[in-house]
Amino acid sequence: MNTQDTGRQPTGMDQVLQFSIPARDARGRAVRFGSVLNQILAAHDYPPPVKAVLTEALVLTALMGSLLKEEDSQLTVQAQSPGGAIELLVCDYRNGELRGYARHDADRVAVLPPVPVLEDMFDGGHLAITFDLPATGERYQGVVPLEGDVLAEAVEAYFVRSEQVPTLIRVAVAQRGADTIAGGLLVQHLPDGEDGRERLHVQMDHVEWEHVSILAGSIRSDELTDPDLSLEQLTWRLFHEEEEVRVLPGTRFSRGCRCSIVHFEDVLSRFPAEDRREMRDDNGIILVDCAFCSKEFAIQD
Repeated sequence: MNTQDTGRQPTGMDQVLQFSIPARDARGRAVRFGSVLNQILAAHDYPPPVKAVLTEALVLTALMGSLLKEEDSQLTVQAQSPGGAIELLVCDYRNGELRGYARHDADRVAVLPPVPVLEDMFDGGHLAITFDLPATGERYQGVVPLEGDVLAEAVEAYFVRSEQVPTLIRVAVAQRGADTIAGGLLVQHLPDGEDGRERLHVQMDHVEWEHVSILAGSIRSDELTDPDLSLEQLTWRLFHEEEEVRVLPGTRFSRGCRCSIVHFEDVLSRFPAEDRREMRDDNGIILVDCAFCSKEFAIQD
């Protein structure tokens, strides 16, 4: 396998590796999370099932977000189920910044089975994936049922139904003491050429895609979460027999909650004066909670 030499250190934690396999018309992303993931999860004391599905959602959001090309573009992933154990799960990605939050019903979570599937947690809810592209002012959204055992299966269904792009996704989560490590792999087939070319048609059973998906599907969970295995080595293990794999520099992730007094003042300024008066306490203060970082902001109105 020939790889493009970027002259940089191997890709480690809290980063994405971008790669493409030109001869197979395939592209991919690999990510692994450590400290950034734990910073996000630490904002709330989530029960284990909620923590696990939010972790998976954050990895999926990073994988899909890394497909965005234009600066300031944003990807939002939202799973909603008013009657489910998890009522709302939302994650978003912009310029390498990642954040996420889950709202759950403690009583329903307490009676979940030991290894819950999507139906157990979301009770027939739906998954919405939204791409906001400020450079063009365009907004794309696809909605699919929360079907399958894990969120990755629902996201695969989204790409097939909404984007018509054959996609394979794997996510793994491991606990190392008090810390959580998670990794993910996304591989897609672009049957009319490399990334960036218009797709005139899609052939879901294309022989090249079958080949790539079999190789990618052989990835093991322990490989995705091994901090001593660089993402370049991971890609090598999967595709070392290919004639060429192009490896590109990847984004470094950060915890990206954008809450601030200035931000909330701007949001509140859009409300009518009468509504803002009803929000104030006896001291003329509007208290705003940020669900993402679990902080409270006192806004003088």
